Amino acid sequence: MNGQTPASPAVNGITPAQQMISSCSGALLTSLLVTPLDVVKTRLQAQNNPLGKGKYFVYSNGLMDHICVCENGKGWYKAAGQFRGTLDAFYKIVCCEGITALWSGLPPTLVMAVPATVIYFTCYDQLCVALRARMGERAQEAPLLAGAIARVGSATVISPLELIRTKLQSQKQSYSELTSLIRSAVQAEGWWSLWRGLGPTLLRDVPFSAMYWYNYERGKSWLCQWYNATEPTLTITFISGAGSGSVAAIVTLPFDVVKTRRQVELGELQAKNLSGPVSSSTFSIMKKIVAQDGFRGLFAGFFPRLIKVAPACAIMISSYEFGKAFFRKHNQERIPRQLHSTNT
Repeated sequence: MNGQTPASPAVNGITPAQQMISSCSGALLTSLLVTPLDVVKTRLQAQNNPLGKGKYFVYSNGLMDHICVCENGKGWYKAAGQFRGTLDAFYKIVCCEGITALWSGLPPTLVMAVPATVIYFTCYDQLCVALRARMGERAQEAPLLAGAIARVGSATVISPLELIRTKLQSQKQSYSELTSLIRSAVQAEGWWSLWRGLGPTLLRDVPFSAMYWYNYERGKSWLCQWYNATEPTLTITFISGAGSGSVAAIVTLPFDVVKTRRQVELGELQAKNLSGPVSSSTFSIMKKIVAQDGFRGLFAGFFPRLIKVAPACAIMISSYEFGKAFFRKHNQERIPRQLHSTNT
């Protein structure tokens, strides 16, 4: 017997590496399940308003939004006839183009969406534990602050990569040409040019994340008490994720409307000239929308956003929590085995 005990995992019984694996697997599962919904939604919208060559549209894989460019005159897809609704669109896309068409454009976006999700979820867990230990009686508010900080960090890291992806797709440039273009933009405008468009993203995503995590943790705790559960089950995390995601999506919808409009305009601007002027501020665009369409214009796309966000949040958080629970149980079972081996 040497008296040594095995080192325990860092946070909540699991290591940061295990948190990363859990968030990565959750991100992949979410994108695989949610992307077909956005592909069908975009195809239905493009049926009424065709996307011409060089036009930009917002593509969502359930994890984050991306700017994509229409590369041919017929749109970013093969023609599959007229769609009479969502189910008809699913059926015709699968029959005419194959089932893989439901995941059109997914691989390039995962290059950024998965790392962003891993950074975001891992940072949130680490920050939340640290803040709860320091906030004392106000520990219940730790998820609010941790969610906001984690989102700022992940969005700041990914923003330049998304700009580079947009340039590569729109202009078909080589990496050497792109490097030269970015270098000249940095010299002309400074390093901040790489984070153009980050402001509107943060105005939507930071409040969303703060509300989402706060409501999720409170909802999860309340449901555990309601069902007399010592640990949150898959059902509890799924319901909590869907509910908190829905609330956050509704409250931040005006910022989402503005961000989508600016994102498309910014994508077209970046494709032409990296150092071109930015049109309007977020609140200027809000004023224009209210003047044109009234306050209802700020809540355009209410149901499509809710239908997209609620299941994405539910799938992501429940799969993430399932992964963490798996590793936590694995670690707890491993410690007695290590103790037994050291004693013998």
